[in-house]
Amino acid sequence: MAWNIVIAGGGFGGLEAARKLERLLPRHSARLTLVSDQNFMLYTPLLPGAAAGTLEPRHAVVPLREQLRDTDVRLGSVSGADPQRKVLQMTTGDGRELELPYDQLIVAVGSVSRTLPIPGLAEHAVGMKTLPEAIALRNRLLQSLEVAEGIDDPAAREAWLTFVFVGAGYAGLEGLAELQDFATDLLDRYPRCRVQGVRFVLVEARDRVMPEIPESLASFATDELQARGIEIRTGTTIDAITESTATLAGGEVVPTRTVVWTAGVKPSPVVQRLGLPLHEQSGRIVVERTLRVPGVDGVWAIGDAAHVPDPRDLTKPAPPTAQHAIRQGRKVAQNVAGALSGSRPKDFRYKTLGVFVDLGRGKAVASTLGLRWSGVPAWFLARTYHLLSMPGLTRKIRLVADWTVGLFFGRDGSELGRLGHPGRLDTPDRIALERDAAAAERDVEPPAKT
Repeated sequence: MAWNIVIAGGGFGGLEAARKLERLLPRHSARLTLVSDQNFMLYTPLLPGAAAGTLEPRHAVVPLREQLRDTDVRLGSVSGADPQRKVLQMTTGDGRELELPYDQLIVAVGSVSRTLPIPGLAEHAVGMKTLPEAIALRNRLLQSLEVAEGIDDPAAREAWLTFVFVGAGYAGLEGLAELQDFATDLLDRYPRCRVQGVRFVLVEARDRVMPEIPESLASFATDELQARGIEIRTGTTIDAITESTATLAGGEVVPTRTVVWTAGVKPSPVVQRLGLPLHEQSGRIVVERTLRVPGVDGVWAIGDAAHVPDPRDLTKPAPPTAQHAIRQGRKVAQNVAGALSGSRPKDFRYKTLGVFVDLGRGKAVASTLGLRWSGVPAWFLARTYHLLSMPGLTRKIRLVADWTVGLFFGRDGSELGRLGHPGRLDTPDRIALERDAAAAERDVEPPAKT
């Protein structure tokens, strides 16, 4: 009899669990099924580079079918589960509702951006968690430079040249640094913008940036960013956002057309429909140190969706990082394979070996095995780590090629906001309509037709 093992989610943890199970289980002893709403795993630490043009966006993802040979990949969204009947419910891309029976279920549905009830946030801010958001941010920066270059009044130009990032964790700090580096590289092509300059503002509610890394490294990162002209406002929050302004706590109004929201994540909303126990504070799925959901037969949870006890402090959850999700994927695969053979599951034990914060080409801070690095050595270590962590030889070669080319040539400044959204074939002025539609999505006034 072949066991049914279902993995919900194709991120770091889900993909690694499937890869490990393929190696651990004898062929045809189990049917592996992975459900994912996209057919690739996004390597999120590379998102800032994809947004800033230091690598091709397609090279920041890993196609699931490229890595999984003996797993049935089902494209669709997880919609719920019935632990009593041991079925996972999913919705396919064409709208069909399916139930997948399982003997063992691994929940790795990840997280989504955590938002707050701030006026104008949903309407006017852009995130930095998905590949479409990263590319949209790149296109918005380029479009802003184009619009600003065509404005005669410096005061009216200011909002287009001001970029506000909210949240100083990994995504916020690295995204801000890469985008500022990108904008600096492009300014020579925009004479008016070069004279006026671009303005980047980082807003963080806590008293310092990057609480995940040692304070000395955070201070170095702060000094590096401030030396590049970036304004850092710690102990500050956003009160409201409009089409052309961001109001900070205290009443300061910053003219801006771009607000980037990177203020944390929360578990995917689907965890509330799985019939599993949730942690009261974090909202994540409660799991034991073995990654098994207590009191529910055959169910395990990992990654951002799970409240995994941190081996360093069991009262806290493990950090929601790729490092931990990958190791949890490997451990849960070992425990699931052991459960099928009657072995006792083992505790998840992993401590962070190092942290890397990429601040743009040739700039970074890092801490590895107690040693602290900064500047070019840290940047080289960060790139080396990501290269080694990227699954698949083909993906590694693509990254090396992108990074090598980027060292010798400037970045591309093409604004491709309409890519993937062609107009109708029978439309007389398709280009104008495409331009106006893209402008409307960004709340930009379309250019006058002549």
